[in-house]
Amino acid sequence: MTEKDKPWLFRTYAGHSTAKKSNELYRMNLSKGQTGLSVAFDLPTQTGYDSDHVLARGEVGKVGVPIGHLGDMRALFDQIPLEQMNTSMTINATAPWLLALYIAAAEEQGADVAKLQGTVQNDLVKEYLSRGTYICPPQPSLAMITDVAAYTAQHLPKWNPMNVCSYHLQEAGATPEQELAYALATAIAVLDDLRGKVAASDFPAMVGRISFFVNAGIRFVTELCKMRAFTELWDEITRERYGIEEEKFRRFRYGVQVNSLGLTEQQPENNVYRILLEMLAVTLSKNARARAVQLPAWNEALGLPRPWDQQWSLRMQQILAYETDLLEYGDLFDGNPAIAAKVEALKAGARSELALLDGMGGAIAAIDYMKGRLVEANAARLGRIETAETVVVGVNRWQQGEPSPLTAGDGGIMTVDQGVEAEQIARLEAWRRERDNGAVGAALDALREAARRGANIMPASIAAAKAGATTGEWAGVMRAVHGEYRGPTGVSASPSNHTDGLEPIREAVDAVSRRLGRRLKFIVGKPGLDGHSNGAEQIAFRARDCGMDITYDGIRLTPEQIVASARENSAHVVGLSILSGSHLPLIEETMQRMQAAGLGDVPVVIGGIIPDEDATRLRAMGVSRVYTPKDFELNRIMMDIVALVEPEPLPA
Repeated sequence: MTEKDKPWLFRTYAGHSTAKKSNELYRMNLSKGQTGLSVAFDLPTQTGYDSDHVLARGEVGKVGVPIGHLGDMRALFDQIPLEQMNTSMTINATAPWLLALYIAAAEEQGADVAKLQGTVQNDLVKEYLSRGTYICPPQPSLAMITDVAAYTAQHLPKWNPMNVCSYHLQEAGATPEQELAYALATAIAVLDDLRGKVAASDFPAMVGRISFFVNAGIRFVTELCKMRAFTELWDEITRERYGIEEEKFRRFRYGVQVNSLGLTEQQPENNVYRILLEMLAVTLSKNARARAVQLPAWNEALGLPRPWDQQWSLRMQQILAYETDLLEYGDLFDGNPAIAAKVEALKAGARSELALLDGMGGAIAAIDYMKGRLVEANAARLGRIETAETVVVGVNRWQQGEPSPLTAGDGGIMTVDQGVEAEQIARLEAWRRERDNGAVGAALDALREAARRGANIMPASIAAAKAGATTGEWAGVMRAVHGEYRGPTGVSASPSNHTDGLEPIREAVDAVSRRLGRRLKFIVGKPGLDGHSNGAEQIAFRARDCGMDITYDGIRLTPEQIVASARENSAHVVGLSILSGSHLPLIEETMQRMQAAGLGDVPVVIGGIIPDEDATRLRAMGVSRVYTPKDFELNRIMMDIVALVEPEPLPA
């Protein structure tokens, strides 16, 4: 009998509330058969703020675990032997710091650091394009990425120092060709920079340590072909551009989370089938099979999955790996002419886009261009759903059905205790009181000097971690040395060529603007640290095409800044987008500030993943409209905005 292949690593993406609670969840999941950890960090940790920073308000413990210092990292992995674990950390701007904390925690356990296995995502380029948790400008951020890689080359030979993340590119609307090209261009930028930081003899092995984190959507045949194209293009690039001869160092190594963008709030039980089909794209083809798979839960369009929901997704992987005969066969698609033709077409499209990016100076120089193309591609995707050219079951066809029993009772999601933030801040304050502040100050001075000199920041970061520095203090040094960056929005002042169904809305906008005496002014903002900007971008993009005067300044704004913009621009409507679950405290503060600024009569509309109970509370605060993922018809939202500012008819 043919020997079975070993299955991929089974992961669930998890972390919430506190390090202690997340540790309990990790140990429970490992006991259920999970074979690797995938750590989700909260937004303050991802963006380099301590839990008591003004921008962290409402965000602590919401979309991941807060890690402020070595004590938190110690608690996160309590009773989990790191020398034996494979840990993926979805962290980017603060990746050097979180890896430093991980190393320090492992050393406290007595681990041999050289045996540590895992990954830091460490991909800042996609943060500028789609996710928004960047801190510093692109060039110093690139240097930090390669600092981590160079350090692991010497000290953590089994560690993946970068996970090129095309996942969020697809979530931002990328076509398969764009996803291939932008991810590969990012890897090329990193390897070009890394060549100057490691010995020539070490470089091939470092090429082999670069891994990828990809997405797989519902068009699973195309997605399967995309993964085969990734595999072949990476082999081509590493062989021809970098002269890598050993096949094992040219191998395309990737982990995956399948598509969350396509999960629906309507008829959420359908998401189980979507997730299963998407998983097939990254497991069926042996020659392009994922090394690790983590699946979203059926209810992620509704809110935070519960442990049972994550268990259901884990069981899906285990059934495919252990109950079916998939792992008993070689590649099922070699020699298939339809597959081969599609793979070649995707490769040709990706090569063309790569050549264009190369002509611009590479991924770092082409960030504005790539961001604009993603926003346009996402607008086209949404347009196809609105017109039902792209069918989404339960959304634009077959909407009628039985109520989902899965959402009965508690609404089908987990909620984070509102007291978590205060508890985390109290622990942070105690940590600061009890540490040796002189040692911390000296360690941060050494870190600052290393950053200024352009030295590798990892040794100084590890020393600061051991001394007791916090996440906000580490990032504060990076901000002071390199400056802080505001990424492109991808929404230009010029209208697009999109016209389907817009003429009646344009006429309505023109009419109300004439009666107002000036162009209808719409302020779009994202309060808090949530960097998922797709929704805000598409609202601003469509409103601009409908003839409204748009101000959209991008992500990471305080309520104070948003209200100031509304006042300075004499806004007729303010639209706010929050997907991190922090809508209640942030909107409450915004509404209070609007009243205090004399803007209480300006309508405020909200978009996000907002449970019905929270929507009721938001309306009680004075919010005019609440939109959730089920509100996919952007033209209807545009008409709602016009209706909100329609003044009383002028006397004849």
